[in-house]
Amino acid sequence: KGMSATMGYTAVAEFSHELESLLEKVRDGEQGISAELMDALFAAADALEDGVEHARDGGTMNEAMRRALERLHDVAGGRSTAEFRIPRQSGAMMLPPMLPPEVLAPSAALDGPGTLVHVVQAPTTMLAGVRAFMVIQRLRELGEVLGADPTVERLQAATTPQTFTVRLTTSAGVAELERAVRSAGDVATVRIEERAPAPVARPSTPVMIEGRTPMRPSTPVLIEGRTAEHPIDDVDAPRPHRRASDPLRRASDHMAGADALGPAERGAAPRARHVRIELARLDALLNLVGELVIVRGRLQAVARDVANPALAEVMGEATRLIGDLQAEIMTSRLVPVGQVFDRFPRLVRDVARQLGKDVLFSIEGKEIEIDRSVLDEIGEPVVHLLRNAVDHGLEMPDVREAAGKARAGRLILAAYRDRSAVVVTVKDDGKGIDRTKVLARALALGLVPPGTHLLDDDTLLRCIAHPGFSTSEQVTEVSGRGVGVDAVISRTRALGGTVEMTSAPGNGTQITLRLPVTLAIVRAVLARVGTERYALPLTHVRETLARGPALVRPVQGRDMLVLRDEVMPLMRLRDVVRLGGAADDEHEEIVVMERGDRRAGLIVDELIGQEDIVVKAFDGARDGLALFSGATILSDGAPALIMDVGSLL
Repeated sequence: KGMSATMGYTAVAEFSHELESLLEKVRDGEQGISAELMDALFAAADALEDGVEHARDGGTMNEAMRRALERLHDVAGGRSTAEFRIPRQSGAMMLPPMLPPEVLAPSAALDGPGTLVHVVQAPTTMLAGVRAFMVIQRLRELGEVLGADPTVERLQAATTPQTFTVRLTTSAGVAELERAVRSAGDVATVRIEERAPAPVARPSTPVMIEGRTPMRPSTPVLIEGRTAEHPIDDVDAPRPHRRASDPLRRASDHMAGADALGPAERGAAPRARHVRIELARLDALLNLVGELVIVRGRLQAVARDVANPALAEVMGEATRLIGDLQAEIMTSRLVPVGQVFDRFPRLVRDVARQLGKDVLFSIEGKEIEIDRSVLDEIGEPVVHLLRNAVDHGLEMPDVREAAGKARAGRLILAAYRDRSAVVVTVKDDGKGIDRTKVLARALALGLVPPGTHLLDDDTLLRCIAHPGFSTSEQVTEVSGRGVGVDAVISRTRALGGTVEMTSAPGNGTQITLRLPVTLAIVRAVLARVGTERYALPLTHVRETLARGPALVRPVQGRDMLVLRDEVMPLMRLRDVVRLGGAADDEHEEIVVMERGDRRAGLIVDELIGQEDIVVKAFDGARDGLALFSGATILSDGAPALIMDVGSLL
């Protein structure tokens, strides 16, 4: 409101003032809070945002703002008390009658020669203190301001239109002075008066004030390099008691610039602790440090071949510094997930109101940090999950009550760290997924083999994630098109993450997104199959083993990995990537992969080691295997594909 008034955007200022007045009624207990009032306030917030975007296009309220005000007035039982009186029919602003100019009494600040500028602000002035200070700043541009009545500090703190006088020495003419004053805005009248020098009685002895001897009035006082006869009322004198927390004074100081502050204030100003940087610059830094990591790997390989202690020492130091640089740049890109999550309460409320449901929505772990590039991508998947939870998961209030539940459904959006991954969950306490209905639809579409009688959680997720799959009998604005879960899984896997789901009849559904903290540089285990090398993200590697007869046992015609009384499926990476050729059973090694609570063993020809890899996106080949989440350049300059563990488990 204040900045709009300062910039002359009267429509936004008027609208926000009306909104503020209603909120003040709510705060004071004069207006009760209801769902209808909240709907009207949200509509007003949307209209205000639109009005700010189009503030420069015109000086009057647009249709959306007028409709929003009408709705607010209807819900609140009448127009809010304000100096902006906006008739409900036309939306035009009616101003109170012009106040008569006041006659100023002389004061010490105005004694002496110079030009007196008498100013009366318009009765509709908003942020009167800021406008008055702007008048003084305009006059400073034309001469030396010697004093003001009321004082500058009182004018700055004013919240109502003011009548004040400024004394200055200037060579500017009357017309120029009047133009300067009126350029500050919201000035009703301006009167210029020239005052001739008057004799000043100077006592020959000091005057006792409050038991101490002050400086003789005849002694000039040096203020900021110039002489002033009346330093107490000088507008440029330092004001150490000014409160930095006062928003009105912060705004006026900002417009005045550093020259409006005294030397003590300028010296005590705190240093800026934050600098805004374009995201493109951080992306460029990340790309450069990624290339540096690749070069570091190649240098390490060269240094190992050259048995030179001095080179090894320098290489070790360079490795440490590059690692520290990488960590700092990665950390600088991390932002709290709350930057995206904070917009979801409004979304959930709107959907719940549209469907006639009561929802208690809570967010946990907003402080968890994730790479900005990942955060930008997870917003849309979470939106789909929240809308589905409200529409499909939570029951109508009367249905919940009949089932012995609270009328309002619980919906929780949570984020937490799990090793080098960020886990995002959407959980509701609704009816759960109807597996019978999903099974019937899946059999009709041929998504499961004929004769299937039960769907586990994994198969259930694959079915509802099939493009176009939906059990809704009609398509609504909220859901029914069968694209929501499919979009969630596609986007999550594109980020190198995984999706899991659990659902219990009558107890609700939980969908879990497991995402990498960053998409740029990850730690990986390098494995060889034949002449090919593949990167396995260390996030999903539980342990590595040398293959032995005691570890591999046949179970129902399949080789299974038996590890510490735990039996898990076993697969060959050679078969997975369809490489073909014979394997060397004696030298094979096993990588135990895990994703959530699922584990499996992956047989490879050789484990090469661990390496920081720079993830590069690539377009998969037509009709190729959907097994890879990206590619990388190894330390020797050769490319390698990065396995998508979600497609294996």
